[in-house]
Order: sequence, then C-alpha cells, then structure tokens
Amino acid sequence: MAFPLGRNSGRLTAVRALHAVKGRREQGRFAFEGETLLREAVSSGFPVEEIYATRETYESVPVVRELETSGVPVFLIAGESAAKLSTLTSGAGLVSVAAVGLRAPEAVIGPASFTLVLADLNDPANAGTLLRSADAFGCDGVVCGDAGVDPFHPKVVRGSMGAIFRLPVALADPQSLQRAARAAGMRLVGLSTEGDDMDRQEWGRPVGLVVGNERHGLGRWAACCDGLLSIPMRKGVDSLSAGVAGSIALFCAVGNELRAKVKTTGAKSRMVY
Repeated sequence: MAFPLGRNSGRLTAVRALHAVKGRREQGRFAFEGETLLREAVSSGFPVEEIYATRETYESVPVVRELETSGVPVFLIAGESAAKLSTLTSGAGLVSVAAVGLRAPEAVIGPASFTLVLADLNDPANAGTLLRSADAFGCDGVVCGDAGVDPFHPKVVRGSMGAIFRLPVALADPQSLQRAARAAGMRLVGLSTEGDDMDRQEWGRPVGLVVGNERHGLGRWAACCDGLLSIPMRKGVDSLSAGVAGSIALFCAVGNELRAKVKTTGAKSRMVY
C-alpha cells in the first residue's frame, strides 16, 4: 500500500537535502530520478530504500508497484512536491532513495584488477561519462579523489546511466590509493599531455588508469603514478575533455580483451542514448 505524504512532511525535507553533498554525507543516502535509473538499479541488484511518486507515475510505472510488493516503501506525493524533489527542469514525478555505497580503496583494488581513478575531477558530466565507460569496458571498480565531485551527485548518477549501481566505488586521497595499489602489486598509469605514446603501451593487470582534473591535470596525483601516457592527436589540437580522453584510454586498455570476448561469445555492443 502506498502512503500519501503532505507537502510539509519531514520525509520530503530529508530527500531535498540529498541534492547537496552535505545532506548525502550526513544521511549516507542519495536520490535518483526517473524510471530508467530505477530499472537499472533493480536489474543490477542495487537495493532501493524508498520511492516517492506522483499518483500518475505510481499507476503508470509497473516497477514502482513491483518494488512496493517486495516491501519497498512507496510514498505518494503531489506534483508540486515532486517538482521540489527534482533537480531537473522537467521531472518525471519519480524519485528513489538508496544508501551510498562508498568503499575503501583496498576493496576495489586487487591483484587482477582493472581500476579507473578519477583524480579530483570537478565536472559531474565528465565523471558520469567515465563511470559509464568504465562499466562498458569492464573496469572492476572506480576510485574517486576526495577533493573532486561527489560520485553520487545527481548529475553524475544520471550521466553514469546505471553504472553507479554496478561498479564498486571508493573514495581516496593519493596516499591511500598508492598504499592500496602497492599492496596489490598494481601499476598506476596517469593520462598526461606529456606522457608516452599510448600506442606503445603494454597493458597488463593489475593496472589503474588515473584521469586528472579538467583544468589542472593530475596535480597531486602525479606523484603516485608509475608512468604517464598520452593520446596521440593531430597537430594544433591541445587537449580532449576528461570524459573523452579517459574513455579512449579505457578502450585502448581493454580493446583486445573485448574483441576476443566478442569473437568467442558472439556478444554485440548495446547502444543506449
């Protein structure tokens, strides 16, 4: 049974607080919007704690009622309340809440791991893109810099297209990353405009790809890198966005593995826009 909520409910105040990193850290929860992400969470086995939906959405989106049947609390809210819970200009009348699952770096770095490191990225769009690429190209986990964008920022979650529900995510500073990497025998390779040509790189596991800040590059993370790589580009082009550069490097790292897997399994790529 869905529970109607008034516009002044304390529950709504608590969910609105999840728009900000302070609220997410204090509550240990984050919110995400829409049917697509909710279905991604369910299909990934990511536990949903609560759902807030308008009456129209409740009646028209089957997955909401399916989760209600399984024991997830569903709260019915007015359109005005739904708009206040949304971070979008045109929300879908559906907001779900789940626990933040941040881990220690040791939990996502192992002796056979392929790990993506987001070294203090500030742009949520770039972070979301890289999470999505990491998921697509078979990363075992992601380490986010402690001074960068929160991986559970609404724009990061949306941009990840469900990857945030499937990839283990850790928070670290350069020192804790380096300790975890050394313990696992992992080599850390940073993207840089002054690195060695990526075409000549021999990728082997365990390895961590470190993608730097949009404006300042690797910065304080350069000291923990065992080597630097650059993407060859034509003359006159200075750089690529962090999201594009990191995605190219991720594919270069695992391209041969992916091609071999496609040949042996007959798997095909799935394009989602």
